Amino acid sequence: MKIAVILFNYGGPDSLDTVKPFLFNLFFDRAIIDVPMIPRWLLARKISSKRAPIAQEIYAKIGGKSPLNEQTQAQADALERMLGHDYKCFMAMRYWHPMTEQAIEQVKQWQPDRIVLLPLYPHYSSASTGSSLARWRKLAKRAGLKQPTSVVESYPDEPGWIAAVSELIVHHQPKLDNPRLLFSAHGLPQALIDKGDPYQKQIELSVALIIEKLGLGPEDWALCYQSRVGNQKWLEPGIDQELERAAKDQRSVLVIPISFVSEHSETLVELDMEYRHVAETLKIPAYGRVPTVQCHPVFLAGLVRLIKGA
Repeated sequence: MKIAVILFNYGGPDSLDTVKPFLFNLFFDRAIIDVPMIPRWLLARKISSKRAPIAQEIYAKIGGKSPLNEQTQAQADALERMLGHDYKCFMAMRYWHPMTEQAIEQVKQWQPDRIVLLPLYPHYSSASTGSSLARWRKLAKRAGLKQPTSVVESYPDEPGWIAAVSELIVHHQPKLDNPRLLFSAHGLPQALIDKGDPYQKQIELSVALIIEKLGLGPEDWALCYQSRVGNQKWLEPGIDQELERAAKDQRSVLVIPISFVSEHSETLVELDMEYRHVAETLKIPAYGRVPTVQCHPVFLAGLVRLIKGA
């Protein structure tokens, strides 16, 4: 039996010239801006034009493109080796190539017997997993893909995911003197959570399991959120608030990007450059950051269990 595994992620620009169209695709997504199509198109055009120069400066700092595609391809290749010859992994990026349309065409050509949909977001949100799955279902129906399809919607408590993050923390923690662990998740508007989005609760579950595994006390860790944009209320506390508290307590900090499985601008620029500068300005004793799990074998073994279980 041939089984196609679809790996979903946001995607990222592959050159500075593609930053603006990437941003347009992002803001044109109704899961991001929930207004009718014509005003949404106008807003996406306006916002992407305004933000493109700033975003281009960000991507210029990390080689002029996002590393997400290469890292996702490495995860796909590793998963195929672990799953065996009956499985083939396809990347379906939401906002830049290879996009869902390309993945569907590749799957049609391969002609699998079954399909497993696996978002590379451990925690479910309608703005990430929900958007990716809705896009797949719409285009797969249009393309006539009728194979039995299973979905892994989220895995905040998957043992391999928890163990991989914990192992990375244990490896990097001794490099600093008694650091406070800051679990930093990508933020969301509070209004989305108030509508019933499970993202915050699932983030809290992952953190609670890691804290239990590591045996940390209440003053040795904090959960915070990053990447806030706009003026509406977002999930709190922000990472800047936790850095200020650490400075007041004269504690070093070790930042763990808890909602990401790959490196991209939010980790390589926002955490490694911008918030490191904030920490230095606040005279925090030391600032460190744990890498994302990427191809950590324990994490990938967990994904294999999810795929086969589905």
